[in-house]
Amino acid sequence: MFFSTSAPLLLTAAGSIATIPLAASGIVFPDIEPVLIEIGPVAIRWYALSYILGILLGWWYLGKLNSPKYKVLSQRAYDDIILWIIGGIMIGGRLGYILFYNLDHYIQYPTEFIAVWRGGMSFHGGLLGVIMALFLMCKWHRLHFLSVTDRVACVAPIGLLLGRIANFINAELYGRATDAPWGVIFPGEHFARHPSQLYEAFFEGLILLAIMALLFYRTSARNYAGRLSGTFLLGYATARFCIEFFREPDPQLGFLFAGATMGQLLSVPMGLFGLYLILKSKPVTLPLIEEDKEDDKEDKPKNLRFGRKRKHYDEDEDFS
Repeated sequence: MFFSTSAPLLLTAAGSIATIPLAASGIVFPDIEPVLIEIGPVAIRWYALSYILGILLGWWYLGKLNSPKYKVLSQRAYDDIILWIIGGIMIGGRLGYILFYNLDHYIQYPTEFIAVWRGGMSFHGGLLGVIMALFLMCKWHRLHFLSVTDRVACVAPIGLLLGRIANFINAELYGRATDAPWGVIFPGEHFARHPSQLYEAFFEGLILLAIMALLFYRTSARNYAGRLSGTFLLGYATARFCIEFFREPDPQLGFLFAGATMGQLLSVPMGLFGLYLILKSKPVTLPLIEEDKEDDKEDKPKNLRFGRKRKHYDEDEDFS
């Protein structure tokens, strides 16, 4: 069968121990060294490279989406946003993993809270962290929050694509047992598993990236604040929920409510909130930033409210 609910001798949703027959054949996992470059005590791993490359490519693509015709970020805000996003990913991703996936362990070993080099990052936590970081950044630079998140939503699949490929290279977060011809025998295993990391890279990364680009450039979705953000949330949640049926649950959690995994439970409210944003999206007139001036906080007009666009600009006013 191409799909099985668990690996050999794993606790099933019904609470019983299931034994899955070993796959007769499968693709042997390629011998990929997780460390890309090692110079003395310094080692650059594929996983770290995926973060760095994803952020840099996303930043570059964000600049393309922030062209004068569709501008929502001032130059200073664009220069700053990469630091806000990195902070949101690292803090939110780590806290999300601790709270959602392994709280008991970190209560017992609190000194491991900051040991990110040992692994343990949550996408849903990282997403919440980035949303909070962007909210604070938009408040600081006095930008339209949902219009900014719409652009970031268009570039986010780049990081997902590279991150899931890195998961595959690290032979982690793999799928459930299968006898499908494309099943992969990961190191230390004697049976084939779904390469669910590649499923996620394709659907959450490549396909979602294409959909978001199509909506931005070929439709009027970019003119409705929150519509692209909602599409990303709904699209990711749908893909993640479905692929979780092929992904091995986290061993410390197993199956949870109604046989669902933690990834599925977290994706439900995410998808519903995305649908809400799509339905409640409101039109905005682009560009929101007509020209870049020095982003001097002291010179900003006091009557400019966060999240609202002024229709008229005075020549001596300083907007970013």
